[in-house]
Amino acid sequence: MLESTVWRQYHEENSFREKLAEFCVLETIDLIEDDKVLYGVLKSKLTKKELKLFAMDCANVGDEKLKEEFSYGDEELEKAKFKLYKKLKQDKTRLAFRESAQDY
Repeated sequence: MLESTVWRQYHEENSFREKLAEFCVLETIDLIEDDKVLYGVLKSKLTKKELKLFAMDCANVGDEKLKEEFSYGDEELEKAKFKLYKKLKQDKTRLAFRESAQDY
């Protein structure tokens, strides 16, 4: 499951749940239980570029490689990271990842 995702291009396992909980300031137990559904919500909340930046940054890809990949300068990369992690901390975004937010 989720073998062909952007996350798996840079990570051996589907560890996005732990990173998502960390950056959204949520407990992993509060997150949507199904990884596929959770990843779908993550994809819907981030742009393709933000999702790739999230995956690469969590994989500890160096800043030089990130700047090369996204054609960013130093300041642009810092702004992109700031915007990404700010978005993940916003209530409207992070609450979408909660199990209780799902309509079953």
